[in-house]
Amino acid sequence: MNDDEDTLHARLSDLRQDHADLDAAVAAISSLPMPDMLLIARLKRKKLALKDEIARIEDQLNPDIIA
Repeated sequence: MNDDEDTLHARLSDLRQDHADLDAAVAAISSLPMPDMLLIARLKRKKLALKDEIARIEDQLNPDIIA
């Protein structure tokens, strides 16, 4: 692996951890008696943005090559 790939793998790992942390936060807030639905919506949008970035990096690391 070269430095670029190492950097992408490190970024991918960080993004996956952030996504998991947001998932846990959404679950915790949702379990409250009076959950803040606006906050939950914001966290879910951030999770979706992270998921999109994860997919983009995965595509860079494993390009779809049609032979």
